[in-house]
Amino acid sequence: MVGELFSPMHLLVVLVIALIVFGPGKLPELGSSLGKAIKEFKKVMNDPEKIIKK
Repeated sequence: MVGELFSPMHLLVVLVIALIVFGPGKLPELGSSLGKAIKEFKKVMNDPEKIIKK
C-alpha cells in the first residue's frame, strides 16, 4: 500500500505541480526549508527529552 503511494510517477506529478505553483526560482528555497524541517524532526525523535528541557 505505502509502496504504491510513493511510486516514481506520483513523485514526478507532485514535482511538476510544485514547479507550476511555486515557480523554478522558489523550489531551491522550499527544498532547503524542507530538508531543515526533516533534520529537526529526526533530531526531536532521537532525543525528545533533551528538546523538552530546553
